Amino acid sequence: MIRTAPSLDIDAILDDSGTRIIVCCGAGGVGKTTTAAALGLRAAERGRSVVVLTVDPAKRLAQAMGLSELDNTPRRVDGCDLDGAGREGGELHAMMLDMKRTFDEIIEAHADPERAQQILTNPFYQSLSSSFSGTQEYMAMEKLGQLRRSGDWDLIVVDTPPSRSALDFLDAPERLGRFLDGRLIRILMAPAKVGGRSAFKLLNAGFGMVAGILTKVLGAQVLKDIQMFVSALDAVFGGFRQRAEQTYRLLQAPGTAFLVVAAPERDAMREASYFVERLAEEGMPLAGLVVNRVHRTSAASLSAARSCAAAEELEARGEHALTSAVLRLHAGRMQLAAREEREQEHFTSAHPMVPVTRVPAMPEDVHDLAGLRQIGQLLSSN
Repeated sequence: MIRTAPSLDIDAILDDSGTRIIVCCGAGGVGKTTTAAALGLRAAERGRSVVVLTVDPAKRLAQAMGLSELDNTPRRVDGCDLDGAGREGGELHAMMLDMKRTFDEIIEAHADPERAQQILTNPFYQSLSSSFSGTQEYMAMEKLGQLRRSGDWDLIVVDTPPSRSALDFLDAPERLGRFLDGRLIRILMAPAKVGGRSAFKLLNAGFGMVAGILTKVLGAQVLKDIQMFVSALDAVFGGFRQRAEQTYRLLQAPGTAFLVVAAPERDAMREASYFVERLAEEGMPLAGLVVNRVHRTSAASLSAARSCAAAEELEARGEHALTSAVLRLHAGRMQLAAREEREQEHFTSAHPMVPVTRVPAMPEDVHDLAGLRQIGQLLSSN
C-alpha cells in the first residue's frame, strides 16, 4: 500500500502571526538558501516584516535579492511586490552571519571597556572567534537570539549550514557548558582565581606538572595567551550560556517552525529522515518537508516502457530520428520521476505524519526576485 503524505500548507504558516521563526535545514545542495529566500519574500509580500538570516557562506542569497553583498547587518531588499499582493506593511531584510563580528559584539556588549579590549586583542581569542570548531553554530544561536529580542521583525527565516552540521546549533548550549566546565579550562583559570603569577608558584605539584606539559606542547607564549583569555572572559561566560539556553527554548516554542529541505534523491532523503528524527528527539516543532527539484512530465500517460518500444520501432525502420530521440528523452524522464517517487515513498512510509510540499525542477537556476517569487508560488501550490 502506497502512503500519501499530508499536504504542507506553506501560506498558512507564513500568514500565522504566531509564527515568528522559520528554520530551514537539510543536506547540502538541496536548495535551502533559495527556499529560505523565497519564503522570506513571499511572507513580506503577504504583509509580514521579515529578515532572512543565512549562515551559508555562499553569495547566492545576496545575488538573488539584488544586493551587492550581505554582512552582519540586516539590509533592506527593494523590489518586493507589496502592492501586487494586496497586503500592506510588509518588508524584507537579509543578512549573512559574520561569526567573528558577532563574537566581538557580544564581548563589547557584556564586558567593561578595559576587559573587552583585553579579550579582543588576545591572539587566542582572535583564533577562537574565527575558526574554532563550533563557533559558527554558537554565533548563529546568538544572532538569532539578538534578532528575536530586538522586536524589529515579526518573522525570522534562518538558512542553516549544509549537511548534518545544520543542527549543530541545537547542541550549542551543551557544548558551551562542556567547554566551560572542562578540566583544562578549570586548570587554566586557577592562577587568576587565586591571585595571578605570584599565586601560580604556590599551586600544587599536579598543576605545575600539567602546566609544564602544556608549555612544551603549546609553547610558553601560547599558554600565556590562553590563560589571559580565559581569565578575561570568565566574567562574561555565564551570559553566553544563559542566552544560548534561552534561544534553545525559543526554538522549542510554538512560534518556531522547522522546515526540512531535501532533494528527491536517496542520500538527501536519508538525511531528511535524520533531521526529522533528530528534531523529534529535541522536542523541536517540525512543520514539514520541502522536496525540491522534483521532475514531472505533462505526458505521464505515456509510460517509459511504451516510449522505449516506440523509439525502437522507429529506429528499426530508420524513420523519424528526431521523434525517436524525443521518445528516448521522455522515457528517461519517466524513469527518473519513478525513482524520485520511490525515494519519497520510502520517507513517507517511515514518517507518515510529516506534511510534504513538492517544488518542480526549474529549467534554470534562480538568480533574481522574480525567480524567488515563482519558487514561493510553487512552494504554496500543493
